Amino acid sequence: MTTTKYKSVYTPVFTDGSEYHIPTLKLLKQDGSLYKGSKAPDIDKDKALRIYRAMVTTRILDERMLGAQRQGRLSFYMQCTGEEASVIGSAAALNDADMIMAQYREQGALAYRGFTIDEFMNQLFGNEKDYGKGRQMPVHYGSSKLNYMTISSPLATQIPQATGYAYGQKMAGDGHCTIVYFGEGAASEGDFHAGLNMAAVHRVPAIFFCRNNGYAISTPANEQFAADGIAPRGFGYKMDTIRVDGNDILAVYQATEAARKLAVEENRPVLIEAMTYRLAAHSSSDDPSGYRSKDEEAVWREKDPILRMQNWLTRKKWWSESEEKELQERMRREVLETMKRAQKLPPPPLESLVTDVYDEVPPLLNEQFEKLKAHIRKYPDEYPKSAAHVQGGA
Repeated sequence: MTTTKYKSVYTPVFTDGSEYHIPTLKLLKQDGSLYKGSKAPDIDKDKALRIYRAMVTTRILDERMLGAQRQGRLSFYMQCTGEEASVIGSAAALNDADMIMAQYREQGALAYRGFTIDEFMNQLFGNEKDYGKGRQMPVHYGSSKLNYMTISSPLATQIPQATGYAYGQKMAGDGHCTIVYFGEGAASEGDFHAGLNMAAVHRVPAIFFCRNNGYAISTPANEQFAADGIAPRGFGYKMDTIRVDGNDILAVYQATEAARKLAVEENRPVLIEAMTYRLAAHSSSDDPSGYRSKDEEAVWREKDPILRMQNWLTRKKWWSESEEKELQERMRREVLETMKRAQKLPPPPLESLVTDVYDEVPPLLNEQFEKLKAHIRKYPDEYPKSAAHVQGGA
């Protein structure tokens, strides 16, 4: 059975969907001017500068922390470079009380909401001030106060979770929604289809935001799927769908703002496909020179989303060269100083290994923990950070 009545035919008629063409929303040219016939969303100067500063902060943080990983200070890092407009433009169009469920390249959304450089560093180094108590690898941020669900490594698990969370928001009736981010590679996981289908059937206030950056690690889009990207999949679930230039901050903002209105006011889930490009490697463990050319990267560097917004701000006389220089210098200094400070902080207490699951730590876990402490005391040189917690029989 289908949910819609269709006309009948009496000879075989096949369709592959190619008759549907999904346009790409664009508002802002690379030089900072608007396309003819387009209209910028209603963003005042204060909000525009908040967005821009978050973009610059994210770029500088990424550059410095990749360098730190190369120096052996960090075990791992993932950059948002090239995708800042997709992430921050969409986050800025939400209410700060809306829930964000990220994949692993959405640190810009946290920066926009006010996550401090100290908070970033504490998580990256897993020190005693890390909200996750050192239990996650770097770049797995989370913040309950900023409504940003803690990132988990398994790909696409956040998509059906977002549907469930949005269903709860619908029941609460508080006028909030959930946005969930993922790449086009994650859209090949079964969780993508389960999440979208549940959202459409139950009509939940969820925004499914796909960052189509062209590569699932090293696999190009043309080897991932034969169809026209991810957006057409929304039709299979009768879901409102839009495609947007992911390097155009104004287009991303406008699309997400409209999507939120549908989600919150009408409980209509929305699929947004942002066409962008990952200028950096997939992660600090990846070498993109093995699967894409420098010429290809150069083409996309000319479409840098940060420079595009900077040009727009300059045209509006909201930004100047001197302000740009001051921001760059201040943020680079703050990142370096904060990193040095975070590195010196001790790790979380050893006891945190066995807490936070049970109301009272079970006897078996206590027994295992005592054995661990005895082992560390026996080999303190092998566990220098942990040994400081257990010296003297503590």
